[in-house]
Amino acid sequence: MSERVDSHARVVVIGGGIAGASVFYHLAIDHGWTDIVLVERDELTSGSTWHAAAQVTQFGANQTAIALKRHSIQLYKQLADDVDFPFSYHITGGMRLANTAAQVDTYQHMVGMANGMGADMEFIDPAEVARRHPLLNPDGLLGAWWDPLDGDIDPAGITFAMVRKAREAGAKVYRFNPVENITRKANGEFIVHTLKGDITCEKVVNATGYRVNEVGNMLGVQHPVTSMEHMYFLTEPMVELEALDFRVPIIRDPRDDFYCRQEKKGLLVGVYEQGCKTFGMDGISPDFTKALCVDDLDRCLDNMEGIFECLPALKNVGIHTIINGPITYTIDGAPLIGPIPGIENAYCAIGLRAGIGESGGHGKILAEIIVSGQSEWDSWYTDPRRFTEYANTEHTCLKAIEDYQNEFHYHMPHEQRPAARLARTTPLYSVLDQVGAVWGTVNGWERVLMFKPTADFEETATYCFNESHPIVAQEIAALQKDVGVMEVSGFNRYELKGEGVEEWLDHLACGGIPENVGQVRLCYLLNHNGHMLCEATLAKLGDNHFWYGSAAAAEWHDRDYLSTSMPATVSLKEMANSHTILVLAGPKSRDLLQSLSPRCDWSAQTFGWMQVRSMGIGHAQVQAMSVSFSGELAYELHVPNEQLYLVWQLLKSAGEAFNLSRFGLYASESMRLEKGYLHWKADIIDEFNPMEAGLYRFVQLNKSDFVGKQALIKALTKGCSKKLVTLEVACETAPAHGGDPVFYQGKQVGVVTSGGYGHRVDKNLAYAYVEAEFAQADQLFTVRIIGTYRDAQVIERCLYDPENLKPRNKELEVTGG
Repeated sequence: MSERVDSHARVVVIGGGIAGASVFYHLAIDHGWTDIVLVERDELTSGSTWHAAAQVTQFGANQTAIALKRHSIQLYKQLADDVDFPFSYHITGGMRLANTAAQVDTYQHMVGMANGMGADMEFIDPAEVARRHPLLNPDGLLGAWWDPLDGDIDPAGITFAMVRKAREAGAKVYRFNPVENITRKANGEFIVHTLKGDITCEKVVNATGYRVNEVGNMLGVQHPVTSMEHMYFLTEPMVELEALDFRVPIIRDPRDDFYCRQEKKGLLVGVYEQGCKTFGMDGISPDFTKALCVDDLDRCLDNMEGIFECLPALKNVGIHTIINGPITYTIDGAPLIGPIPGIENAYCAIGLRAGIGESGGHGKILAEIIVSGQSEWDSWYTDPRRFTEYANTEHTCLKAIEDYQNEFHYHMPHEQRPAARLARTTPLYSVLDQVGAVWGTVNGWERVLMFKPTADFEETATYCFNESHPIVAQEIAALQKDVGVMEVSGFNRYELKGEGVEEWLDHLACGGIPENVGQVRLCYLLNHNGHMLCEATLAKLGDNHFWYGSAAAAEWHDRDYLSTSMPATVSLKEMANSHTILVLAGPKSRDLLQSLSPRCDWSAQTFGWMQVRSMGIGHAQVQAMSVSFSGELAYELHVPNEQLYLVWQLLKSAGEAFNLSRFGLYASESMRLEKGYLHWKADIIDEFNPMEAGLYRFVQLNKSDFVGKQALIKALTKGCSKKLVTLEVACETAPAHGGDPVFYQGKQVGVVTSGGYGHRVDKNLAYAYVEAEFAQADQLFTVRIIGTYRDAQVIERCLYDPENLKPRNKELEVTGG
């Protein structure tokens, strides 16, 4: 008789590859959750795991990525040292080759960021490249990024090791047991219907690799994950390698889009061909298990000539084996590790294009989220809620192809990649495009970055100041003198209505919320650990009637958080698609608006700072808020999209008398740095509490209660370990970038969160969390910026109009004019 499953479990992890095994391991071993099960439709590792090239590196595009990969290495070392269950793990070191100056800058930035996370990396010159890898031809190289802990591992060995440890702790595994459906009980529990029986559980994890959407569909979701065919080949033994007494390091080369490592006495060469191919778009056969796609090495021929030049010894050896198997990609190449949007207690660990190298960390992150609601590290980089409804199958496919083709071409500042664009646009897109808008994307929305001075203007992707620098300065100067207009597409907005809404919001916010109708306040919502979770603009439109606004990227993140505690008497209406913001900023903004509103009063006495009013703009009606992200006198016009073009035309026509100009996101970012305003998921991250971020005035510890209050008080009694400071950086060629390390007398004491140039104050600015003892006025530091060390000094948080007289329109009172 076939094995029957336990009828109940705390967590069911679906998928027996590296991702599922890691989640299973960390829940059982790190957190003691042993009443959990792992179910696998076939044998463990029978999906993409078994054929993985299985490289394990410290490299990461951001601090979270580096942290999770370093955790993976430490865990894999520990498990590989088990003498009773040995498996191969070779740490050889690895190189990412640089062929252009832009790649050198990229590597120097990332080496600095990695060093700041405790990773021992360096940039080496071409001669050292050739010394460390005798088979490599260094001609044309400018150097390489060296990672001493790069290596390769037996993918089945590490997967089985993690599962074995969890089973030894008491967790259960059911192999050859396909999941046939998932349903939900009235009390919120899931029933996972498997071939061998039903399992009722509190929480469920989708870790099913390239079958991700088969299980996703059972939960009623379509995950933004696409599979790509990926090929590598193994050579016959090579005399050059047989003559060496060490394993050659791993190579990754952006010039010819390949990687290479030693496999026994031959080489394993993997290619990211431009003519790549998706997998499973029309479904995947149930019989496709421990299987491969049809060999098609001809797709890689365009790469081969360059690969042979880089590794001439390949010309004289035969190919032993070709592997062509599916690997999964997401829209931005990063995995989806965390809560499944819109489904409480459902989680995923999917989209793992580098699953073997990263999944030790993936499992740690997800286990911590499942158990505590938050990872040790801010995990927005992996959060599934960073993509919203625009991310359909076709969009995901186009972005996956683009990411595959750019596997070793790391995304640079000012780089705007073209695939799957125009996913979300407003009625003004074509209007702004015709007047020279340079476009970026935020949560799928096209958003103006700046305006071209000439039709043939092109912006260079670089870590340095580029051609946009003087243009942004001009945009800011124009609005500072007169008035400028900016479209803010995709701003996240909810309408919250119903009995009890005010008491509920007051309990969520750590500070005050709007008390009077027509009032606006900036609020911070904490998690139960007292750390920063959401930044929201709350506007009280009426009794039991609020608007909640937050960053465009926070759309599903904030919706899910609010939904977990929202009273049954309160309704939430999503409005990001129905309204768009037009920002008017500058000393003439009020006069311009008044000229279009003969029956409305825009005066400071009637419509003061941090207020909201329903106002007429010509024959259009908008919700206007007197708030300012720029530090100038400014208004946000929240316009229904059906009247957006009308309002734009009215402003444009009337604006001629007021020298109305246009500005974009680059200008807005520069101005917010001068004002000391923080950016969600750059400076506002859930690793810190609001006091550490310097947001004292937004916290009211004398409130009777708010989410996270007790944890915050407990943390404050211990004292802040880090504090956010503003730095003036002595560098004329480049801004500081997120992840750049901050040093005091040679010792690292902090990390930059964001940086840029403040054109009104003429300073290169950066925000950084530093050890609290060094967060003193005028404190001197050095910051590593693309490989060079620059002096930096702590300055006041708000440099431009620190008394906030301009937004309050009090300049005349001060000057006596």
